[in-house]
Amino acid sequence: MIANFIAWVAQVAALCRKEILALVKDPANRTILFAPALMQALLFGYGATYDLTHVPYAVIDQSRGRASTDLLARLDGTGVFQRKATLASNAQIAERIDSGDVLLALSIPADFEERLNRGESAPLQIILDGRNSSTAGAAAAQVGTIIADYNRGRGASASLTVERRAWYNPNLESRWTLMPAMIAALSMLQTLLLAALSVAREREQGTFDQLLVTPLTPIQIMIGKALPAILVGLIQSTIILLIIRFWFQIPMEGSYWLLYLGLVSFTGAAVGIGLSISALSVSMQQAMLYTFLIIMPLMLLSGLLTPVRNMPAILQVVTYVNPLRFGIDMVRRIYLEGAVFSDIAFNFVPLLAVTAVTLPLAAWLFRNRLA
Repeated sequence: MIANFIAWVAQVAALCRKEILALVKDPANRTILFAPALMQALLFGYGATYDLTHVPYAVIDQSRGRASTDLLARLDGTGVFQRKATLASNAQIAERIDSGDVLLALSIPADFEERLNRGESAPLQIILDGRNSSTAGAAAAQVGTIIADYNRGRGASASLTVERRAWYNPNLESRWTLMPAMIAALSMLQTLLLAALSVAREREQGTFDQLLVTPLTPIQIMIGKALPAILVGLIQSTIILLIIRFWFQIPMEGSYWLLYLGLVSFTGAAVGIGLSISALSVSMQQAMLYTFLIIMPLMLLSGLLTPVRNMPAILQVVTYVNPLRFGIDMVRRIYLEGAVFSDIAFNFVPLLAVTAVTLPLAAWLFRNRLA
């Protein structure tokens, strides 16, 4: 029994070695595998931005006077700011921001109206979710515009002053939000394509028929194809992580082991999708076509550029089958927020579900279509 298992593992190891050698022996292949991760990480880090759509916010109005009521009415009347909660204390702010329910919270002190009536400056505190840095910065700027209009309406009397705080991204730099997401997004692009082309490449080279007559089972073929792709995905993620950490000097708040646990789960799901595509495709051209057909929807429905909560309800439901949505959310929360396992445990459920469906599906396709 043990001897059979050792032989089985040795066969898989031999196939993995064959796959890795096929990937790295050609200089062009090495360039294609790793150069895009480096170049795209730098390009996205410098060039990509977000646009403001709508702003869910919470408010703590300890004054409850005419002045604060008037100010909040101006905010609500813009059509951009949507009040999601009226809180009773500052302690409730963390829960609302951490969960992503609101983008910002306004805190109006109890002596707000009294200060204005006495001709003194009245402070208004804005607490922003720095994980959505560009959106938060644009929202803070629009709040500033509304307050400036409010101050002009009061004439020469005392005015409001704004105290701004941003959690998880003190300077509201857009790359702080975008670059951690690239750890998942850019590695998925290459990993998905690599897995999708693995069997199609063997067919065009005429080596897949030889592989089928070996003692390898479809499960072994699947594992032998999956492990090198997962390894390449983790290497690319590491390259991007090093660029973020040491080139852009964005500090990491969370645990590296939890980050890589999440990346293994995410990359496994991506490889499962790629292998299923590969088993269905009869040529490399067809595999590439199928891959590019699904990559764009995966990107658009991931929350990379547009927050998921801004999407129509039906599309929000569709995102639950998108592993990139949960990979990006998990990496961002670990990297910027310092989330622990209990905070992101739900993210593993859809990732493992996709893996549990796609990898057996690929094995079944190998057995029924190819064997």
